[in-house]
Amino acid sequence: MTDYDAPELRLRVPHRSLIDGEWTALDGSTFAVTDKADDSELAHLPDATPDDVDAVMEGAWEGFLAWSQTPPRERANVLRRAWELIDERAEELAVLMSLEMGKALPDSRGEVAYANGFLLEYSERATRIEGRHAFHETSGGRILTQRDPVGPCVFVTPWNFPLAMGTRKIAPALAAGCSVVVKPPQQTPLTMLALAGILLEAGVHPKAVSVVTTTDSRHVTTAMIEHPRTAKLSFTGSTPVGRNLAEQGGKALLRMSMELGGNAPFLVFDDADVDAALEGAKVAKFRNGGQACTSANRFLVHEDVAEEFTAGLAKIADDLVLGPGTDEKTTLGPMIDDNAVDKVRELVGDAVERGANVVIGGLDEIDGRYVPGTILTSVPDDARILYEEVFGPVAPIVTFRDEDDAIRKANDTEYGLVAYAYTRDAARLLRLSRKLEAGMLGINTGLVSNPAAPFGGIKDSGFGREGGPEGLEEYLQQRYVAIPDPRD
Repeated sequence: MTDYDAPELRLRVPHRSLIDGEWTALDGSTFAVTDKADDSELAHLPDATPDDVDAVMEGAWEGFLAWSQTPPRERANVLRRAWELIDERAEELAVLMSLEMGKALPDSRGEVAYANGFLLEYSERATRIEGRHAFHETSGGRILTQRDPVGPCVFVTPWNFPLAMGTRKIAPALAAGCSVVVKPPQQTPLTMLALAGILLEAGVHPKAVSVVTTTDSRHVTTAMIEHPRTAKLSFTGSTPVGRNLAEQGGKALLRMSMELGGNAPFLVFDDADVDAALEGAKVAKFRNGGQACTSANRFLVHEDVAEEFTAGLAKIADDLVLGPGTDEKTTLGPMIDDNAVDKVRELVGDAVERGANVVIGGLDEIDGRYVPGTILTSVPDDARILYEEVFGPVAPIVTFRDEDDAIRKANDTEYGLVAYAYTRDAARLLRLSRKLEAGMLGINTGLVSNPAAPFGGIKDSGFGREGGPEGLEEYLQQRYVAIPDPRD
């Protein structure tokens, strides 16, 4: 146990009911949430089953009926109050995330600030939901449109950003007037429960926010998707799981948002500011230990600057400090679980077998769940790591000759979430914005996420957007009212 594992930290996690009473599943079963640094137990939570879902969704319907009628200014004030509470408890939430997810405290602190931005963003948009009024073109009557909340929303969130993936979905939904039911992953549910407690304390209707914890994610999620009260599904996770959920949601004719896998290229052109590119690469690759869908998965570097860039990135990787996430000295925490480590071993091993060179790090330096920053060069075109998400602190570097070669290699993937490019050529910047197949593009920056901007991908990286005004639209439905000419 770390010094941070204090009882008062855990008691701040709200032991809310799945339904209305004690915080238990119907069958009374529980599961343990562990500290990812040493596998010690942090808490035991109810292990819900599909039998719990009906009561949860009926409660969400009651919450929707009440919350959707709450005046927009009141909804805005509640979100603003939640923003204030998170700001007051930022360090506590950061420590909680570092304990249950493993990420280094600097990354956790950054996530708290980013996550809280969504509450502020949508507190300011809740009062700006508008329709339109027009005259009928022939009859003299009126055309009235309005945008109303879609209804109860089911959110399936990932383990890698336990707070931000919650607020990014919950804040716009609550601003629109929807109720929400969140199923967090079993690895990191405590942060979501803490967020739910803060929202309730801020004044959200008691049944407008619910959290369902379970180890049976597949069947519980299916039951929520198929429940007649569910109006919207939002999922963040892998593309294979997203396909299955989208198929189920399609049968139920749900509104859906899918933020799925990525294979982000990081392009460094010969005219780039290499020092700036290295700073961007540090963020795009090693933030959150590389366990992010926006993480740079492939580094495509012009052959004229490849040697300089590789040496600089190796120095960054070498300077990373491995350790428990809650240790102030740590800059690279443990991987989330053994499966994640196995995936890194598999992809790095495949690349090396095919001829890649290990500049720093590598398989021999992996210690349990601690994977060092690893740089690979001479990665052949058929290496799996160029086509599959490594989801770890591994950077494969591939060189290119010219712009067309770089774009071809960057687009050689079924994914299209985000791309990064470093260049000082304004004309090239515009060409890249049209030719790179990605829903988001970072030019001379290694960080694209912003609460005021639409986050989302194309191709096999999903559909729908989170953040900005576009994110609010995901939770609104258009209604049209025909009004006859009052003179008739």
